[in-house]
Amino acid sequence: MTVIPEATVRTRVRVPLRFGDGYSVDSELVTFHGLADGQEHLAVVLGDPDAAVTPLVRLHSECLTGDVFGSARCDCGPQLREAVERIAEHGGYLLYLRQEGRGIGLYNKLDAYALQDQGRDTYAANTELGLPEDGRDYTAAAQMLAALGVDTVDLLSNNPDKAAQLRELGVSVRDRVPTGVHATPHNLRYLRAKVEHTQHTIALAPLSELAG
Repeated sequence: MTVIPEATVRTRVRVPLRFGDGYSVDSELVTFHGLADGQEHLAVVLGDPDAAVTPLVRLHSECLTGDVFGSARCDCGPQLREAVERIAEHGGYLLYLRQEGRGIGLYNKLDAYALQDQGRDTYAANTELGLPEDGRDYTAAAQMLAALGVDTVDLLSNNPDKAAQLRELGVSVRDRVPTGVHATPHNLRYLRAKVEHTQHTIALAPLSELAG
């Protein structure tokens, strides 16, 4: 198990959230001192985590194109919207991590999109740019959970690597709960690459069904 440095809570502020489909929920945003990577990650407290037997937690990597602009090339925006509601109902935390493009940054992500338009999958595009397939490190996420007093979680994720990293960092993952499938004709190749390359638990329908 990896020993991680201590982080502390910096600020807590109440923020009502409103989504484009009309869904709204109250939240508390938490900032931190001492995060290992120096990034401004946020914890979003939803529902009543203290009342949950095990809090439901999602590690959501920032995606400007999907979260803000509604890009159909990925499933990030719909996953964020789904996670907020499910966590609010159960009680838990959404950790919003500043790891655009699986850790490569916004400009590099858009460069990778250009290569994907030429036929590469998302992982091959990163490699061709000389970048890691997935450069994300969840040390800061484990620090945030520790600062919040959380040592055991139900993890809302299709990605087995997130659970593996959290366990190595000392967080007990009681269960990994898959998100819904948010497939469209625009993101099916992207999602299929995640299933085939990194064993994401996403049950994909054939493209013909999505097109129909």
